[in-house]
Amino acid sequence: MYYDEASSGKFVPRAVLMDLEPETMDSLSRSGIACCLLFLPAIYMEIVILEVMLNVFQLDILEIPHLLELGINAVELLPVFEFDEFEFQRRRNPRDHMINTWGYSTINFFAPMSRYASDGGGPFNASREFKEMVKALHGAGIEVILDVVYNHTNEADDANPYTTSFRGIDNKVYYMLDVNNNGQLLNFSGCGNTLNCNHPVVMELILDSLRHWVVDYHVDGFRFDLTSVLCRGTDGSPLNAPPLIRAIAKDSVLSRCKIIAEPWDCGGLYLVGRFPNWDRWAEWNGKYRDDIRRYIKGDTGMKGSFATRVSGSADLYKVNKRKPYHSVNFIIAHDGFTLYDLVSYNLKHNDANGEGGNDGCNDNFSWNCGFEGETDDVSIKSLRSRQMKNFHLALMISQGTPMMLMGDEYGHTRYGNNNSYGHDTAINHFQWGQLDTRKSSLFRFFAKAIKFRQTHHVFHRENFLNKGDVTWHEDNWDNYESKFLAFTLHDNNGGDIYLAFNAHDYYVKASIPRPPVKKSWFRVVDTNLGSPDDFVTDGVPGIGSTYNIAPYSSILLEAKS
Repeated sequence: MYYDEASSGKFVPRAVLMDLEPETMDSLSRSGIACCLLFLPAIYMEIVILEVMLNVFQLDILEIPHLLELGINAVELLPVFEFDEFEFQRRRNPRDHMINTWGYSTINFFAPMSRYASDGGGPFNASREFKEMVKALHGAGIEVILDVVYNHTNEADDANPYTTSFRGIDNKVYYMLDVNNNGQLLNFSGCGNTLNCNHPVVMELILDSLRHWVVDYHVDGFRFDLTSVLCRGTDGSPLNAPPLIRAIAKDSVLSRCKIIAEPWDCGGLYLVGRFPNWDRWAEWNGKYRDDIRRYIKGDTGMKGSFATRVSGSADLYKVNKRKPYHSVNFIIAHDGFTLYDLVSYNLKHNDANGEGGNDGCNDNFSWNCGFEGETDDVSIKSLRSRQMKNFHLALMISQGTPMMLMGDEYGHTRYGNNNSYGHDTAINHFQWGQLDTRKSSLFRFFAKAIKFRQTHHVFHRENFLNKGDVTWHEDNWDNYESKFLAFTLHDNNGGDIYLAFNAHDYYVKASIPRPPVKKSWFRVVDTNLGSPDDFVTDGVPGIGSTYNIAPYSSILLEAKS
């Protein structure tokens, strides 16, 4: 365990500090209570999350310069609890070529994955190196969020029983059972069993585990896999006020952390915008992902939905008196297509998974831009590049908390596999060589867009947009065929931002509004242009009253003196 005496002020700029009398400090010290900083939920507005898959703890320290160059200030690590990497080889129909690399098969809720340690692995090295990794990330101003799996364990289902701990201790307490079917395991996780999370014994286990990772390992927050499972009672029925969800939100230690729900499960309990939150829980916004994908690829009838999503999804969160930052906006995550594959494949290609193509989502809202998979066609490659930049720009200008997948910054491909959980191969490994090859173009665009977001308050407001914050340059919202949207975000100091997204397959001549008094429009982004002209942070002057916006492209103008 380590305790860093250095000031953490620059990492928690919205912290509330209490100036205590010496007598009070002495009393707290004697009682064993640590004086700490109180996090406010508004800190969500200031982060850009990168979802990261590890296979060694020490290596991540070496990747910090890359994260800083990209502009990331929070990482969300795929599961790092001890998990069963060989589970697929223990089943009745084993798949010997498969190794669990994502980590969604927990064995121990309190220990870091021993194989991720150096020098042959082992629990001691894993614990020490994980703490060193967290300390190094914190030293660089990067927060650490853990993807945690409390909805099931690795003990499989009734057809493939594999007893490692809880099944052997007390199956009825730790798992949800179907009392109407001879006590068979209920399967809301899609992995064969479902942890009985709101049973008092199991609930205390989960709370102890979470506190352990905060107190002993100094992590900053958690993303809960299939969190709707945690909203079910012992019989599997949905609960309006789940005790565990409330306990996490109200806990004296955990309430200061970032707590993010994946608000659905494999039993159909879809809670996006309806997740019980106690003003603390943020959510992965699945509707944001789907609507942004559909609009950018050119589906009709999506303009209004696109406008709603980039505005913070008020239809989902404002009605519950929540904030835009409670929406974790993402287009790509670990499960599903990578960003490159989203613009390169119409269909999933999961044959290598050994499940007969039955695994992985079929509704990807993807478009291959004219050819399935890899191609040398220059026009198709150019279109794919534009689309990747369009997606990233949309994510970075959206109200809410943005999250992206590591590897998308250079165009990582899994060759159409949208469920690559079992491959310890190049399709899941970060390809540094490809990063070096493409760094001058896609990586540059990604990094500049992230920086631009972080330095412009209009993209991450604390409250939802009102009439004074935005002007929509749209006369006919009911035009089902329209795939063009333009709007201006207003800044109190006159630094307005004009944005236009053209998802048509033809040029659109956009009318540019007059800039604020004593200001002129400067072109910052045009995704149709090649690097470095596609993103010029200081802006290019000379913008007139109209702008020809190319097919499947977007622009950003900034009002400057």
